[in-house]
Amino acid sequence: MRLTTLLGGCLLATLAGCASTTIAPTYNTSNPNMKVGGERPADSGPTTENAGSFCMDLTEKWHQDGKTPDGQPLWAKDSLRKVVPCK
Repeated sequence: MRLTTLLGGCLLATLAGCASTTIAPTYNTSNPNMKVGGERPADSGPTTENAGSFCMDLTEKWHQDGKTPDGQPLWAKDSLRKVVPCK
């Protein structure tokens, strides 16, 4: 009888712990190629970079790459590069 009472008490304590409020996650990242939540970031237009003997057109585009467990969108940046003659 004592064992049944002890097991019942442990079960109730476990269920009470699971029923308490959960901690809301906070997402932060120092990675400039990824953002969490909010609206889609703005794409940057093509820019030309001089790489010495050649130049590159650089375009950055954002796309949604899934969601967090609580439904916030994950945004990832694509960097598109194309070699062009220098002006």
